[in-house]
Amino acid sequence: MEDSQMQDKTLNEKESLALIAQMIQNSQKRLERGAGGQMLVWGYATIFATISVWLALRLTGNPNWNFLWFLIPVIGYPYIVFKSRQPKLVKTYIDKVIRYIWMVVGITGFFLSAATIFSFMWAFPILFVVILMMGMGSMLTGLVTEFKPSVIGSLIGMLIGFVNYLVPDYDVKMLTFALAFICIDIIPGHILNYRAQKRCSKN
Repeated sequence: MEDSQMQDKTLNEKESLALIAQMIQNSQKRLERGAGGQMLVWGYATIFATISVWLALRLTGNPNWNFLWFLIPVIGYPYIVFKSRQPKLVKTYIDKVIRYIWMVVGITGFFLSAATIFSFMWAFPILFVVILMMGMGSMLTGLVTEFKPSVIGSLIGMLIGFVNYLVPDYDVKMLTFALAFICIDIIPGHILNYRAQKRCSKN
């Protein structure tokens, strides 16, 4: 009787591990199918907005140009809406976890950024905070889906974020902000797209 219970327990453990592995594999496929494009859109939108704000402030000195940061959601969200209309794979619990992670990160980041811009709290290190938040979101996604480029890129991006915080020079802050998102979004996004194309060519 005890042997039978032990066998059932072993089988259940194996089945659970197999189920988790299958969920991770499905999430990886979903990631390759659509997340690469999303990462690139958000990454390039962030760099475009960063360059726009930097040039406008350098040329005019008018802090109202900081409203150009809203170019990021203006560029990014239409793409998300467009992708939401595409055919979808069956969602797993891991997919829901990833969605909740980015929901919390996105909402928090948006309200923090909006509060900083509208209240003109220039002493608040919003660039550093945004880098950390986006880096943590990408790292958690990479860890959950076992996508190492996101984990490594996010770690490097967050380390760059500390440089952004410690260096007082405005030009360096803007440069390191853009550089952090190259590591967090753009490089992993291109790797994801490459893997997706490679998988499609094999099929």
